[in-house]
Amino acid sequence: MRTDEKSSTIAIVGAGFSGAVIARELATSGLNVTVFDQRSHVAGNCHTERDPESGVMVHRYGPHIFHTDNERVWRFLKQFTEFMPYTNRVKTTTRGQVFSLPINLHTINQFFGKTFSPDEARAFIETDQADLSIENPESFEEQALRCVGPGLYEAFLKGYTQKQWGCSPTLLPASILKRLPVRFNYDDNYFFHQYQGMPKEGYTTIVAQILDHPGIDLQLNTNFSRNQTSDYAHVFYSGSIDGYFGFQLGRLGYRTLDFREIRAEGDFQGCAVMNYGEETIPYTRISEHKHFSPWETHDKTICFAEYARACEGDDIPYYPIRQVREQALLKKYVVLAQKEANISFVGRLGTYRYLDMDVTIAEAFDAAEQFLSMKARGQPVPGFFVAPV
Repeated sequence: MRTDEKSSTIAIVGAGFSGAVIARELATSGLNVTVFDQRSHVAGNCHTERDPESGVMVHRYGPHIFHTDNERVWRFLKQFTEFMPYTNRVKTTTRGQVFSLPINLHTINQFFGKTFSPDEARAFIETDQADLSIENPESFEEQALRCVGPGLYEAFLKGYTQKQWGCSPTLLPASILKRLPVRFNYDDNYFFHQYQGMPKEGYTTIVAQILDHPGIDLQLNTNFSRNQTSDYAHVFYSGSIDGYFGFQLGRLGYRTLDFREIRAEGDFQGCAVMNYGEETIPYTRISEHKHFSPWETHDKTICFAEYARACEGDDIPYYPIRQVREQALLKKYVVLAQKEANISFVGRLGTYRYLDMDVTIAEAFDAAEQFLSMKARGQPVPGFFVAPV
């Protein structure tokens, strides 16, 4: 690429959903875009591929189930793949039994040995279980005790949460649990959203097709460094914000996952996801990937047990911790980022926030639209389209 061509090109770092959608929107508007990713594949942590031994479509970095109420996002993705019906029904093993999650009427009746109606179960939880003296829950544990009481909390939430986050639930914010309400009916669909499904050919195919545009140049197995930023008209950076600055102020905290592969003939566990809520079992869950594609038939199966731990060095970051120390450090990196010219930080890693796929895509739409609007008016482009703090 000539120097003059390079200086008029938009660079996007990261070929996950955030980077891919921004690239597509800008390329459709007539801009030249180069997308960089250090991995050998697109789709980031949503990457899927066929397991050669079993033929199963594997979610290589852990399972992803698409769900949204955003019709625009749903329509956009359906341009690039066929979505198959899929309902996420999670089971959990604790205290020698298998229960349904999220906590619902069946879970309550089974756990307490009752046959409550919805109204009876609600009254039982509110009067006999929930700690209503906790008026304004601040921690995960307080929120759980306020909502379901000690019995359900200790059986289903405490151990799993401690393993997942590597710390006591008393140190985690209540907001984490507010996404998991109790249901007083037999609905075991893990999500509430109007649109739910699984891409028939996997997520990597979707992202590859989003990036398949004559205005997009995809560079895999390629790192992007800070000193390259000035070579481009603008950079959208969906890598880690602390990594962009060479971790000069320290590393932001993440949890990462290790996977132990399990292979078997036939059906290993009878469901896609089995959680393990007890602290004595070191893994948080086992995912059997053939069940994420129930329209397919496979004689063999492949599963992965997930072990959560602190992210170190070159580990793949999964979940931002965002506790007090991390929030303080993030603010310092935001100050640095806002002093940079020519770059906007986007996505899960760029803004250090946990984002579902649909939110990532919706924010990518917004970032592209704001960029194009500001560019047309000759206005400076912000470092953040969504404030991370």
